[in-house]
Amino acid sequence: TAEPKIDGLSLSLRYENGVLVQAATRGDGAIGENVTENAKTIADIPHNLTGAPSVLEVRGEVYVTHADFAALNEAQNEKGAKKFANPRNAAAGALRQLDARITATRPLRFFAYAWGALSVPIATTQTGALRHLSDIGFQTNPLTATCDDVKALLEHYQIISDQRATLGYDIDGVVYKVD
Repeated sequence: TAEPKIDGLSLSLRYENGVLVQAATRGDGAIGENVTENAKTIADIPHNLTGAPSVLEVRGEVYVTHADFAALNEAQNEKGAKKFANPRNAAAGALRQLDARITATRPLRFFAYAWGALSVPIATTQTGALRHLSDIGFQTNPLTATCDDVKALLEHYQIISDQRATLGYDIDGVVYKVD
């Protein structure tokens, strides 16, 4: 598969019996930050799931769109507050707030792109897993494509590259995954 690599903040969501019980950042790679209450303020993150295994860890990216970033900085400017440097920093800072009420005022979005711990498999392929995540309520990136060979991967890279300036959110490139 080939998909845009969203430039945001990586987030892992743990569901037990369909209920969101924990959200954590990647942190230093070994220990992340618990941001559960803040993650619950993001509209793209379901609090409850139907059709999920008893344990499901969903991995994805929290991000801010360009339009939302511009509006956020305009609001900051009107308040005489410091502007945010870029959408990624705005997303990271918002998700790591000590007060979830502040996080709730920020225009955060979430794309699911993988899974972690599972009680039972959700699919036999990456494509199937993304379809399942979408079916149970997660936003997945519509530019993700299943490719049959290297030529198709490179063609899809070009498609994403050609759209990069008009996607409405920042990306760091393209991620390839074995389906």
